Amino acid sequence: MQEEKIDYGVDAPKVIRNLLIIGAMLYLIGVFVIPKIPWAAFLFLAGVMVYTGIFMIIEGLLMFWYSKYGKLKHRDRMLRLFDFKGDEQVLDVGTGRGLLLIGAAKKLTTGKATGIDIWNSADLTDNHLENALLNVRLEGVRDRIEILNENITDSSLKDNFFDLIVSNLCLHNIYDPANRKAACKEIVRLLKPGGTAIISDFKHTATYRAHFTFFGCKAEKIGTYIFSTFPALTIIKVVKETALERKP
Repeated sequence: MQEEKIDYGVDAPKVIRNLLIIGAMLYLIGVFVIPKIPWAAFLFLAGVMVYTGIFMIIEGLLMFWYSKYGKLKHRDRMLRLFDFKGDEQVLDVGTGRGLLLIGAAKKLTTGKATGIDIWNSADLTDNHLENALLNVRLEGVRDRIEILNENITDSSLKDNFFDLIVSNLCLHNIYDPANRKAACKEIVRLLKPGGTAIISDFKHTATYRAHFTFFGCKAEKIGTYIFSTFPALTIIKVVKETALERKP
């Protein structure tokens, strides 16, 4: 019987695979193939391919490092931005295999952490509800957690309900700008007045901040963390000031 162990997966596995494979191919062609062609102009091309290949390999390795180690520290960094009392209602948007969700649940006593996802395998290795629930059980927080199949662009969750909403490397996977704006509006709708959202991503963060401000929140940029995350992540901390309800 295979031993069960906590595993939060590798983010963007296809991107990492492509970076490593293409980088290795460029490097090998630049070192072993191009120099054999007797044209002086090709020597410059060989150098470009070698250095591009090395750069891509390094990018792939850094993304893998972040997935296995860096994101654990980044999770803790995000959660330190909120003053937990233990009775909060917390929502994790794009929960994946439960990294942020479980981290928040460990800070709760009478509160509850809810995770939502649509389980896209391109975003995370073995991105399934069952693997999230396995990590929840192994981390010993099952009594404080609920995980739902919900889309943040249009969820069925209650208005003005959550004290804290967290999300890391999720919203950029919503490719349509209108839907990303809808996701930001939905996050505001779900937050209690006075509630906090902590959103981390590597792109579109200035747009997220503008959307949250438009919907009546205070939005503060924190970061960017160039040396401890890859890709470099920026945090947007949002505080909701007034109630926002879904219109029929």
